[in-house]
Amino acid sequence: MPHRYQTVLLFGAPGAGKGTQGKILGQVPGFYHLSCGEVFRTLDLTSEIGRTFMQYSSRGELVPDDVTIKMWQQNMHARTVLSDYKPTQDLLVLDGIPRNVHQAQLMEKHINVLLIVHLVCPNKEEMIKRLRRRALKENRVDDAKEEVIRRRWDVYERETYPVLQYYSNSIVKEVSAVGSPARVLQHLLEHVVPVQESHFRNSLADEDMKP
Repeated sequence: MPHRYQTVLLFGAPGAGKGTQGKILGQVPGFYHLSCGEVFRTLDLTSEIGRTFMQYSSRGELVPDDVTIKMWQQNMHARTVLSDYKPTQDLLVLDGIPRNVHQAQLMEKHINVLLIVHLVCPNKEEMIKRLRRRALKENRVDDAKEEVIRRRWDVYERETYPVLQYYSNSIVKEVSAVGSPARVLQHLLEHVVPVQESHFRNSLADEDMKP
């Protein structure tokens, strides 16, 4: 299908470092990072879809998948119109979306997933400790509660992890989430750089030719 965004998905359990790696990667020319949280934070609450979002969030309910994807699509369109994101030059890096198989199905017409980087950590309890430390450091006391963290893990294992099985195993690459952010980034780049160069070779060559 034409006009789909060429995309890499950052995937992993809560605390795996998806957001951290996405932000770093988004600073490198040729990569454009967008998190699901950023879509919600930049939503115009006076718009029709913003009011729909508020109807659910004000009741403490999860926003339906179709509304979430519509919000994401409108956000991406705006970034494209403003040339903040250039689809012919930038490899889109997403984290936090799709969060379940239904969302992955809805996004098929919008994105062409070239690669999924699965940040893995064999020690669940260590990841839970990492999340608690991060929440306390950022003064998010409620997020530091162990029952809250374990609930997030349960949701991930029940709803989000199956997304990996939705896509072809040939495009899923595992990267250890253990170690310093720089070390994790080093291994992540080994997978994403060849994909970026392969699909945007012409635009990159054009940039190199500019004085």
